[in-house]
Amino acid sequence: MNKKDDIKGLKETLAELFSAQKLAVLSSYGNGQPYASLIAFTATDDLKHIIFATTRATRKFANLASEPKSALLIDNRSNDEKDFSRAMAATALGRAEEVRGAQRKSFLDMFLKKHPHLKEFVSSPSCALMVVSVEKYYVVNRFQNVQELHMP
Repeated sequence: MNKKDDIKGLKETLAELFSAQKLAVLSSYGNGQPYASLIAFTATDDLKHIIFATTRATRKFANLASEPKSALLIDNRSNDEKDFSRAMAATALGRAEEVRGAQRKSFLDMFLKKHPHLKEFVSSPSCALMVVSVEKYYVVNRFQNVQELHMP
């Protein structure tokens, strides 16, 4: 297998993981401390963007407004011993910002396709639709196998 096939396979694996999982852990940083939040997410088909929603009054929103560097962890663990050999986790590193302008509608539609039950929440004026522009993924499976994918 060549490097192009490896990248294609890794992207397919990520797409399958993201399709199967509804929640991710978002890591942000503010006031000298890291902070982790459970979020509902979706990803664009090209995997370059991860979309989530939060109210503007949250710590994660304040943290991302002052420091947009962020990390997301998406995994398929079942909280079982088998996870040590079977679970997969992807860490996405990137920069978060509120979605505004023309892109908002298309990103909102993608988010609501996966999370239609959150329509009222994301329609609130206090809610911000956020997007992480992914720079790099680290994918870990079989407990120690680590692959890295840089996004163009």
